[in-house]
Amino acid sequence: MNVRILKNLVNGVWSEPSAAERMDIHNPSTGEVIADAPASSEEDVNLAVTAARRAFESGDWPLVKPHERGQMLLRVAEMIRENKESLARLETLDTGKPLSQGRADVEAAARYFEFYGGAADKIHGETIPIEPGVLDYTLREPVGVTAHIIPWNYPLQVASRSCAAALAAGNTVVMKPAEQTPLTAIELGMIIQQAGFVEGVVNIVLGEGHTAGAALASHYDINHMTFTGSVPTGTKVMKAAAENIVPVTLELGGKSPNIVFPDAPMDDAVEWVVKSIIQNAGQTCSAGSRLLVHADCKASFVEKVLDRMNHLSIGPGESDPDIGPILSEQQCRRIEDFMKKVEADGGKFLLGGTRAQVEEAPGGCYFKPTIIDGLNPESTVAREEVFGPVLSVFSFEDDEEAVKLANNTDYGLVTGIWTKDVSRAHKIAGRVKAGQIFINNYGAGGGIQMPFGGYRKSGFGREKGLEALRNYTQLKNIALKM
Repeated sequence: MNVRILKNLVNGVWSEPSAAERMDIHNPSTGEVIADAPASSEEDVNLAVTAARRAFESGDWPLVKPHERGQMLLRVAEMIRENKESLARLETLDTGKPLSQGRADVEAAARYFEFYGGAADKIHGETIPIEPGVLDYTLREPVGVTAHIIPWNYPLQVASRSCAAALAAGNTVVMKPAEQTPLTAIELGMIIQQAGFVEGVVNIVLGEGHTAGAALASHYDINHMTFTGSVPTGTKVMKAAAENIVPVTLELGGKSPNIVFPDAPMDDAVEWVVKSIIQNAGQTCSAGSRLLVHADCKASFVEKVLDRMNHLSIGPGESDPDIGPILSEQQCRRIEDFMKKVEADGGKFLLGGTRAQVEEAPGGCYFKPTIIDGLNPESTVAREEVFGPVLSVFSFEDDEEAVKLANNTDYGLVTGIWTKDVSRAHKIAGRVKAGQIFINNYGAGGGIQMPFGGYRKSGFGREKGLEALRNYTQLKNIALKM
């Protein structure tokens, strides 16, 4: 396999970093090295931020009209779709996820640019009645240089959702892709260049989180930080940004439940309970990793889920299985560490619990789809994010207990509620502490238009939808005495 040599994008030029350090990028499906990337330093981050500041303050970008920004974003969406298959295969190569999921991610990326392209000339303020002779109005202005630290599990999709919104509002961008999965971010940068964006408007710096990521989060000249990743790293990012009074949007972990009642649409519920935990091998912040099922239907429902999960295929992403590899040996060991705690926490394995051996890909790390029953709800495995294809099952007797179990974690990202009783569904939706609630569905086709974010340790701020534009604008009030 040809090893790609990657470079940084700074001020419109694909350039080598200031130092000679490099990083190997691996295909999770096989363990093979597929790319050689720069391990950028603080100096490289400074160059990127300086370029972004220059583009924001002077030159052609401030003169680009809102509808023209929108047209440029729409061109990016069009070009992403023109390259859909090659981008999907690259995303699968980089992350290991099944090819069909890679294709879905590419379409989602195109939709983000499409959505925010349409919104670019619709970001407006309002007039406020004060008194006769006073005209008071507000303006929503771009914040300036926006920094984006992208996670390894959905690199193209997450880069697109935050960068498209920032660009629509007239900001400039410095992006730091995850060191494990930078390939599609580089391709996205090339597409953005070809779409006609001004030099320095979008900059991409490759490197490790503790060096390039830390330098970006703590940079004095950024105006907003968007981070998607783990709670510990998110905490560090927030502290670093706070030193410069820089606002942050954090999308962190989750321990999301599906709550199933006896009157649920059972076939749909089974399908989505399984999909929500196996997507990207469970390496998803919004994974439905907890199943809360009413005692009256627990046995029959769990049996159906068990049957469905027992017939899932596991293999390299390129072969488009149901479940692809875990990103790395380190991630796989982390899952195993959780599994070692199950029996001590009162749980028993109904399925899985160990690595899977994939004959055609011995160099990859694979984990069997896993169902655990009987866990103490207060245990570590019941409350913490495992980040693998691991589903924990709990039962409840009534609505009160269902809500108590749903809220029994430090997270609050997504909840699925499965019942035909609309009144019950709405009452529970109002009591569950989560940023997104799905009733008789889970995910709603990607939810490009729907605000996404969490309560508690799942983070704060909202991405997706029109709400995300608030992250990237600042409000100015003007009062004119006539």
